[in-house]
Amino acid sequence: MDYKFTIKQQQRSFSGFFTLDTLILTHALFSGGVSKPLQRELIYRGNAVAILLYDPDNDTIVIIEQFRVGAIHDPQGAWVLELVAGFQEQGESIEDVLHRELEEEAGLVATRHESIYSYYSNPANSSDRVQLICAQVDSTKAGGIHGIESEGEDIKVHVIPYQQIDDLLTTGRLSSATPIIAIQWLQLNHERLRTAWSDSDGRQ
Repeated sequence: MDYKFTIKQQQRSFSGFFTLDTLILTHALFSGGVSKPLQRELIYRGNAVAILLYDPDNDTIVIIEQFRVGAIHDPQGAWVLELVAGFQEQGESIEDVLHRELEEEAGLVATRHESIYSYYSNPANSSDRVQLICAQVDSTKAGGIHGIESEGEDIKVHVIPYQQIDDLLTTGRLSSATPIIAIQWLQLNHERLRTAWSDSDGRQ
């Protein structure tokens, strides 16, 4: 199959917190030939960096909780447990975003980190990718309310023992895809990571 597509028309339909373009396009078909012209909407917000915060010395994770408008009809409520995360601005490296967002949203400093995955959050209608990272922190310094007031952020920090994270998955307390992916990765890499990161060099 010749994996090709042609954009016939592209128009900016909305510009605000995100931008929305309306496209008319055709693409190659698995059965051969080309599709009829299709209208598709494409959302642009920017690539994100999401950070799973793990403390190997205390065997805990640090996650945050905040109000999310997308969850206002959720029976469990509109306050969602998430990872520290932020969008990558022009000229910023992934490490820049990691350290900036960690300070803004949790008041913590990462001493080590490793990449987990890079993936599209919703390729059906969004160009955004998420770079998922695991970072070492000192959870004894975690807690309180954080966020940038001018941006309407009101973020509560939680410290959760590793032994309790399976309950987050089985009870449905986690309702966002990114922390589910991150915690399942941690379950697969827990012993390796705890052994590799449990030493005095990783402490502040």
